[in-house]
Amino acid sequence: MNVTTHRGTALITGASSGIGAIYADRLAQRGYDLILVARNRERLDRLAARITDQTGRAVEVVVADLGAAADLRRVEEILRTDSSITMLVNNAGFGGAGPLAVSDVDRMEAMIDVNVTALTRLTYAVAPKFVERGAGTIVNISSIVAVAPHLLNGVYGGSKAFVLAFSQSLQHELADKGVRVHVVLPGVTRTEFWDIAGHSVDALPPDWVMSGEDLVDAALAGLDLGEFATVPSLPEQADWDAFDGARQALIPNLSRSAPAARYGVSR
Repeated sequence: MNVTTHRGTALITGASSGIGAIYADRLAQRGYDLILVARNRERLDRLAARITDQTGRAVEVVVADLGAAADLRRVEEILRTDSSITMLVNNAGFGGAGPLAVSDVDRMEAMIDVNVTALTRLTYAVAPKFVERGAGTIVNISSIVAVAPHLLNGVYGGSKAFVLAFSQSLQHELADKGVRVHVVLPGVTRTEFWDIAGHSVDALPPDWVMSGEDLVDAALAGLDLGEFATVPSLPEQADWDAFDGARQALIPNLSRSAPAARYGVSR
């Protein structure tokens, strides 16, 4: 199939397998050329060849470890200088399933480097260009642990809570500048994430586990529907709206000149 509609270039991190590779396939089918970023050249080359054969889209491969400063800066430079880029998919990341008290703190720091620092720097690299043009899309892959951090490792949950909060701030700042921000909160998804995290997905109840293909297709449907946040398994978008509404209802009382009366502090 040769896709003739051209929608610019999507740069996808963590693109060699799992959710990132599926995004690559689906976005090429939608008419995007691709820049695929990951550490594994063999997988990237194989994916790029298949996508080009099937869709006719141009696919560039960038081998980079986003936990390494020099590699991260290289990808930032691409985002700053390639005017064809119209979408950034911040998908790269890894997690952990073990309790915080028995986790390797160096691995936790490495997780923050990729899940938080790299995502932030790549967004900062591309956002000004999108604002200049008055168009562009930033997709950040968070997780349901952003709102339920006790379900897995606490640092992983904290890193994904950052992705959600950062996306909320971006949405607030960029919505009136023509830049689209979309945050995706997957639940349990059948990918290599679980092998790397040291917890077999097959040990989980089958009705918790979504395929990567269904996850990405639902996420893209949410993007098409204009959702800011997409939780692919959530039956009603109204449930998310109520959750976010409760958060916003707190805001007027989060900072006041006097403590709440229940604390019995008086002057």
